Amino acid sequence: MEMQQLVDTISKLSLLEAAELVKALEDKLGVKAAPVAVAGPAAAAPAAEKPAEPTEFSVELTAIGPNKINVIKAVREITGLGLGEAKALVEGAPKMIKEGLPKAESEDIRKKLADAGATVTVKGQ
Repeated sequence: MEMQQLVDTISKLSLLEAAELVKALEDKLGVKAAPVAVAGPAAAAPAAEKPAEPTEFSVELTAIGPNKINVIKAVREITGLGLGEAKALVEGAPKMIKEGLPKAESEDIRKKLADAGATVTVKGQ
């Protein structure tokens, strides 16, 4: 008998007949089947609702801190902005510095800004 035929035959059994089949196989093979929870589609829903790990991150400058000049230098290095644009961005905090970054790059930027004395928030998307 082919495997697919066997599957088709077993799938046509009622629950009572399937339980009897399990019992007969346990007796014949000398094993005990592990209990299996029988559930409908609702049982799969919690796994589907598990939030996915963010793949893109944004870095937001939330506060300048005491060393404004170092923060401006760090922002210029990170963004490539000119002095005036970087100064305006820093003074306008809270401001988004970069968006759509991989986790490693967002952490590098967070560290550079934190080392310069700024308060930074990394947000997953």
